Amino acid sequence: MATVLVRELIEAGVHFGHRASRWNPKMRSYIYARRNLIHIIDVRETVRGLLRARKYLQRVAAGGSLVLFVGTKRQASDTMEQQAPRCGMPFVSDRWLGGTLTNFRTIRSRLSRLEELEAMRESGEIESYSKKMQSALNREYRKMYRNLNGIRSMNRLPECLVIVDPRKEKNAIREAQKLGITTVSLIDTDCDPDEVDLPIPGNDDSIRSIELIVQLLADAVLSGKASSGELKQGAAEGVVPAVAAVAEGDGGAQA
Repeated sequence: MATVLVRELIEAGVHFGHRASRWNPKMRSYIYARRNLIHIIDVRETVRGLLRARKYLQRVAAGGSLVLFVGTKRQASDTMEQQAPRCGMPFVSDRWLGGTLTNFRTIRSRLSRLEELEAMRESGEIESYSKKMQSALNREYRKMYRNLNGIRSMNRLPECLVIVDPRKEKNAIREAQKLGITTVSLIDTDCDPDEVDLPIPGNDDSIRSIELIVQLLADAVLSGKASSGELKQGAAEGVVPAVAAVAEGDGGAQA
């Protein structure tokens, strides 16, 4: 499994860092070598960070908590819009609104305005306004939809943030730190690993790299949800101890 994962990471270019002149010295322990003025990230460190993050996300999802996916840079936005809904989690892919976490109640109240505008468009009520007003309302709707659509399902604060490039998402990092929310982040050689709780060293500019890492993290969330469902079903049927025993037996066999 580890060998297959390493091959996939290398094929996706996860090991390519930034130019050596742009590096953050705190990333020294995650760098394997320098080639043609480019830092090469140690893939073994990427795998370690990825496995730690996956294990944590499985536990969070199994507990029924929310994971907020954040990636507003051009290379990451499409991936966030695909992977977060796939695992049933909220996302921010266009712009981080100040106060999304620290002023959560106000942000939630703005969703009622978005729903109001959607109702006007669907019922045709918007056509009763002048063309100038229609244009203004449609513009307001498009802006609010881009900013808020991904967090419609976020009815409470998340337990964790999955972030691509903490330099780009510094405002999200700052709000998470203020509230004690755990951060999992894909970090390149120009980032500060001390700013995040669970760093995953890797290329945060390549679309393929971002797609692979975020997909694996979304899979971990799905796995956690599935295990939670199995435990609940087992508890209802009174077979949780048997399931646990089987799990322990499998672990021993694999070891």
